[in-house]
Amino acid sequence: MKYCPNCQQTFPNQANTCGSCGGPLTYIPDQNTVQPVVNLNDHTAEFDPADISDNKIFAMLLYLLSIAGVIIAMLGAPDSPFTKYHIKQSLKITVTEFLVAILSAVLAFTIIVPIAGAICLGILSVINIICFFRVCSGKAIDAPIISSLKFLN
Repeated sequence: MKYCPNCQQTFPNQANTCGSCGGPLTYIPDQNTVQPVVNLNDHTAEFDPADISDNKIFAMLLYLLSIAGVIIAMLGAPDSPFTKYHIKQSLKITVTEFLVAILSAVLAFTIIVPIAGAICLGILSVINIICFFRVCSGKAIDAPIISSLKFLN
């Protein structure tokens, strides 16, 4: 829409001058226009839908069985880009779980670190469940929190 500041009337976008006073019109952005939300962590569009549907089971096993799931997925779908993507995500979660467990075990003489480690392992379990359900819906979205850890890239 366009707006005339002189006579306070609105006109369609095609008009350039006010029909009443002949003054210049000012553009008013449409309030009903919805801007698309882009998730930079969503890589689903990079994969073939046939590949996703054919190898979804192997990707689910990754989050259910951890290292055993990685081995099964690598043997069952070695050429699937969708499965390879989820293998990397699952390994990032597994490495983080392993590092948290080692840190908690080494610093077990304190009380706070093992408790914090247990909370972190619980959070990582929830992330694993989130990733599992994303695979169930055929999505390839980076694991929350884990994707922001730069040493795992």
